[in-house]
Amino acid sequence: MPVRTAQAVWEGDLKSGKGRMKFSAFEGAYSFSSRFENGAGTNPEELLAAAHAGCFSMAFSNALAKEGFVPTRVQTTAKASLEKVGEGFKITTIELVTEGSVPRIDKAKFQEIAEGAKKNCPVSQALAGVAIKLNATLLP
Repeated sequence: MPVRTAQAVWEGDLKSGKGRMKFSAFEGAYSFSSRFENGAGTNPEELLAAAHAGCFSMAFSNALAKEGFVPTRVQTTAKASLEKVGEGFKITTIELVTEGSVPRIDKAKFQEIAEGAKKNCPVSQALAGVAIKLNATLLP
């Protein structure tokens, strides 16, 4: 299996410094303001949320298909919460909000497979120390 690589550089102190992150299809700026406030640019939590949303959507689609329910579409939004804990900061929760169009499946089976995908997606496993919440909606 391939090894995936990303790079980041930070220049200066935490509050007034600036940085850039780069991986295959993305390069962008990040700063104190983009991480701890609402400033322009990206941040590690946003990139982690994007990775989790992508991984979960793929894992859920695969799990559905293995059960004989090929999805028309799975769309997931991940919300990573960064909070002050003690003297530092911690990603405390990631909420996965997913919607799926899946022919011939009932709501109970949809929820069961969604929970399994949440547990077994590689990014969920890597984030085992973070509370992961799931809100899965079966679309008509």
